[in-house]
Amino acid sequence: MKLCIAQATTMSSTFEADLQAYSRAGFPAVELWLTKLEEYIREHGVGAARDLLASNTLTPLAAAGQGGLLLSERAERQVHWDLFRARLELLRDLGVPTMVVAVDFVREMAEEDYGKAAMRLREAGTVAADHGVRIALEFQKTARFCSSLDTTIALVMQASSPAVGVCFDLFHYYTGPSKFEDLAYLSPSNLAWVQLCDVAGTPREIAGDADRIFPGEGDFQITPILDHLAAIGYEGGVSLEVLNPLLWSIPADRVADMGYQAMSRALGDRALGGRYASGPMPDPATGAGA
Repeated sequence: MKLCIAQATTMSSTFEADLQAYSRAGFPAVELWLTKLEEYIREHGVGAARDLLASNTLTPLAAAGQGGLLLSERAERQVHWDLFRARLELLRDLGVPTMVVAVDFVREMAEEDYGKAAMRLREAGTVAADHGVRIALEFQKTARFCSSLDTTIALVMQASSPAVGVCFDLFHYYTGPSKFEDLAYLSPSNLAWVQLCDVAGTPREIAGDADRIFPGEGDFQITPILDHLAAIGYEGGVSLEVLNPLLWSIPADRVADMGYQAMSRALGDRALGGRYASGPMPDPATGAGA
């Protein structure tokens, strides 16, 4: 599995500061936040973004922040799809292979909406494939549909596109209606991306993004999940995604360092890349073993 950090974890810092902090902490890869990337490119250009990633020895494995593709209509649909196509061109230019797409089931649904969503997901997969990008559809616990892993896998199967898979976000898995047996439906062919965090001392029904903490510091049973992903042969990215505003007030260097240690402990010898991938993990108190 490929060790990675999402820019959403350090949302308040700049694009450049993020990459420098991640590199110094030891992360070999990054999950870009599309809005940050676009803001940087408007000022500096695509070439500068590519050079910045290279100079910090970071591989951009994914980019997140796209929505509105499945059920939007008319003018709203045009806006979302125009943005989607522009972003795909950007990811192609930067060599980013995966785009995380959020489900947009936010209203009461009619029976025909399910088929429409599958058709549009297939269409999005076709467009993405033309740009060398794969879609990772992220289920969300508050969605009216695709709030669980099994339903999202079913929609991906109905879309029937090799360029469409599932984004497995541990937060939405544990705090939503997903069940342990849903993991049996995951395979290397339908699992496109993984995001890790944890939650401590908060009832799952009311847990929100602000309750996310570093993996291994809360109540989620992370090891069995990672063991299962390893058993099915998943070799893709596993990204630290902690959308906690409290972390955003802390310097990116410190967040990245703490996040790297947490992810290294969680992934252990499953991790590919990073400072500790082929050696002992550091003791969090003394740094011994680094």
